[in-house]
Formats: sequence, structure tokens, C-alpha cells
Amino acid sequence: MQNQNGTRWHRRKDARPDEILAAAQILFIEHGYKATKLEDIARAAGVTKGTPYLYFENKAEILKAVVRNGLLANITRLEAAAENGAGPVAAQMRLLMQRWNEDVQASQSSGLVKLMVAEACNFPDLARFYYDEVIQRARALLRTLLKRGIASGEFRADLDLDETVQIALAPLVMALLWEHSFARFEAEPIDMVRHIDHIHDLLTRGLCSRG
Repeated sequence: MQNQNGTRWHRRKDARPDEILAAAQILFIEHGYKATKLEDIARAAGVTKGTPYLYFENKAEILKAVVRNGLLANITRLEAAAENGAGPVAAQMRLLMQRWNEDVQASQSSGLVKLMVAEACNFPDLARFYYDEVIQRARALLRTLLKRGIASGEFRADLDLDETVQIALAPLVMALLWEHSFARFEAEPIDMVRHIDHIHDLLTRGLCSRG
């Protein structure tokens, strides 16, 4: 391969795993996990058929790495932001929802949620991985914030944490699924900033202590 100056250069080997994962994410989202073959990923990444095996044991490990690089990396950043958050918990929740929208909803990684929901029944081992590493961590993050709000007196003390976590996460997940399914038929795209404002408003009206 040649650069713009016409001199020959070689791709760095340490960049290849990221190239493979980037290609895999696009193919998984567009065609599904089952329909995507390792040779398809190699071709899209511009590497030889056997190159993915130098970095990943199999296709399942590639998908796990794609999820970790996309969704889990963002959850880790949200966890750090929540740990360092100050001020009213309701305001912290709104900020985290905005960051989720900016980092996941508005990125290609948002398609991974629909992918995992669609493939969960066909690939239970991958579904279990996603449940343990993504769903449970997202629930734990929200539970931590709810407990903090209850302890400070900002949120109602009689909240059922399990039910509240489920209800609070549902509209965010639904927005991701909708974006990659029926949104194409809408006359106008969903304004996610406005949508999140409404979700936050409805949640905090139900969460906040009457005092």
C-alpha cells in the first residue's frame, strides 16, 4: 500500500483488532450475528481470512469485544460520572441520560441493543454475557443513584427499587429499538433531546418526595 506521497507503507499490526471490530460491528448490525461469517468480517476489515483468528478465538468473542468496546465502555464512563456527581440526584440522572444519548443513542453502537435482543433466543450464551455485563451493570448504576436520592430525602422512601429500575430503563431501551426498526416510517425523526427531557420529567415527578 502507498501513502499520498507515493512511498510504500504498512498497516500497523496493533491497529488490526480495532479494524476487525469496527467491520464486525457494521456487519452484525446490518445482517445479524448468525448471517455474518468470519470471512465476511475479514474482507470488510481488509485483512486475510485467517487474520481475525490471530486476535479472537471465534465469532462469539468478536461480538463480545464489540459490545465491550461500544456499550460497556460507555457504561464505565457513566459509572465514573455518577461516582463523582454532586448536587441533586435528579439532575445527575438527567445528565447521565443526556450522555447516554450523545455517546450511544446517536452512535452506531445503538444498533447493538437491537442486535442482542433479536439474537437472545438463538444464542443463549451470548444473551447471558449481555445480561451479566450490560443489563446488570446498567441496573446497578441506576439503583445506586436511586438509593442516593432516597438517603438524601430527595426521592420517596417507599420506592420499590427493582420495579423502579425496570421502569426507568425501559423508555431508553425502547428508544434504541425504535430507532433501528420502525423509526424509518415516521414522518419526522424523534427529537431525542426533547424525548429525554420528557422521560426525565415523568420519572422525577414520580420519584421525588412530596416534601
